Amino acid sequence: MGKRSRQRGRRADQPRAPTTSYEHASFGVLELRGAMSPGTRRQYAELAARTREDAWHRAVEFLFERLAARWTVAGVDYERQAELLARFRMASADERSWIRDVLREHVADHFPEIEAP
Repeated sequence: MGKRSRQRGRRADQPRAPTTSYEHASFGVLELRGAMSPGTRRQYAELAARTREDAWHRAVEFLFERLAARWTVAGVDYERQAELLARFRMASADERSWIRDVLREHVADHFPEIEAP
């Protein structure tokens, strides 16, 4: 195994971003990170300034992709980034509405300088 692949894993002593859980009786438990890097904040600001058509759809997906740490639906845990994003993309309209509301609340609480979609 090469040196780079050994370094990619998260070291045990590296702190993880704090998370907040949001629960819904039908849609499960969504756990969101409470920290966002300056680069992610900059990308989000550029996204909002650049897109007009479908702006809030793109903004919600962007924030979900960056902030979602875990989503448990019907006893199934989605933790890997690709799984979370795939589950989000196949979510029903009601689930997406709930996620959008949760993201708005979370962003207002943890990132007041960012305009939520």
